[in-house]
Amino acid sequence: MDAASVASSSDSSRRKRHHAGDESSTKKRKHHGSSKSTFNGSSGHERRGSISAPARDPRDVPEPQPKKKSKKSKHSSSSSKVAPIREEGSGSVGGEETGSAAGAAKVGTVTRSPSPVIDFDGLSRPSRGTRERLDETQEQADKRLAKMCDAVRTILECVGEDVDREGLLATPSRYAKAMLFLTKGYQQNVRDIVNGAIFEEGHNEMVIVKDIEVFSMCEHHLVPFTGKMHIGYIPDKNVIGISKLPRIAELFARRLQIQERLTKEVANAIMEILNPQGVAVVMESSHLCMVMRGVEKTTASTITSCVLGCFERKEKTRMEFLNLIGINR
Repeated sequence: MDAASVASSSDSSRRKRHHAGDESSTKKRKHHGSSKSTFNGSSGHERRGSISAPARDPRDVPEPQPKKKSKKSKHSSSSSKVAPIREEGSGSVGGEETGSAAGAAKVGTVTRSPSPVIDFDGLSRPSRGTRERLDETQEQADKRLAKMCDAVRTILECVGEDVDREGLLATPSRYAKAMLFLTKGYQQNVRDIVNGAIFEEGHNEMVIVKDIEVFSMCEHHLVPFTGKMHIGYIPDKNVIGISKLPRIAELFARRLQIQERLTKEVANAIMEILNPQGVAVVMESSHLCMVMRGVEKTTASTITSCVLGCFERKEKTRMEFLNLIGINR
């Protein structure tokens, strides 16, 4: 075999090997592509888990937002609904009789004040017993006192005391009179306390009366709680006599109370009487019901607050009040 034939045969073998390599690589690419399409296709296997892109739980898919109705559809739906018309002076709505509503509201009937604190005649949270005590005659007052004395005598007997010994002979009467004094706020009238002491001065800056001593009776255990109250308000042109603020606090304190309600009642009363831009009341007191008994924590004190009007809306005004009374020290 000559050199030319050897060279041609080696070239042909190289071309065959190259062609075979191209076919194998083409088959590999086709197989790889088919595996991808099968892997990602809907008919293939599920997508494998991945830390970078985990499969979404179908329960996590947010619900589609409802389509907003156009203004035209809203207008048409609202116009289709016609409100029933109540005829003046009758208890019928749309031609149907409402027997319970008929005659429920009478023209000229004296109703309660919108405030939950002050009644239409100036009494604060009046009850049947309060009005009886206010309107009673001297004979009725003596009967009330005698009834209370008998009750105190019974209590002394139940605790194991000798009610006939010298030191306790007058105790029932003394205690009954003291209890009537400590609860005299029930029969006091807010309007009589203020007594028209409201003056138009065009003043609109903060007014504060602080460190008002307050003594009240815990309604849960009938033992005292004592402390100090700070009252501030921002007038709307009208101011109130400064002595009236401690008197209002005294009125609500001289009854069976809890501190939270006492603080709120004072604030609401001033808001209604004076109609200022805002009222703020803070009270700090010690409760003997948790000092002498119960948890017996002698150094514990309770702070409550009630802010209305601009004191509630504006943090800067509220913080100024707290700084001036020394709470933010």
